[in-house]
Amino acid sequence: MQVIRTIFWVLLFVCLLAFSFFNWTPVEVTIWDNLIVETKVPALVIIAFLFGMVPTWLLHRGTKWRLNRRIKTLENAAKAAAITPSASAAGVVSSKPVPTPAGDLSSVKQSEPKTL
Repeated sequence: MQVIRTIFWVLLFVCLLAFSFFNWTPVEVTIWDNLIVETKVPALVIIAFLFGMVPTWLLHRGTKWRLNRRIKTLENAAKAAAITPSASAAGVVSSKPVPTPAGDLSSVKQSEPKTL
């Protein structure tokens, strides 16, 4: 995968060099009414490319960092849960009586219906 990535960046750099060589002409860029910048076309293209790529790249890196932190936290929680035995698995029995729910009527004796 690293080889493919390297080939891609080398090809991009060669294309940028060829573009720069054949388009080395000055242009005027009007930023505001009274502010005009004279620059070469390749510099303008590179700056526009960076203005589009850098914020997206930073967003990608931030998201990747946040998700990696979340994955590590979940992995650590899973390891801690696997290492710590639960009370029922260790054979510990509670001596407290189990409370019955308030709506449980199974202990109340039901009377037989009377017939006429």
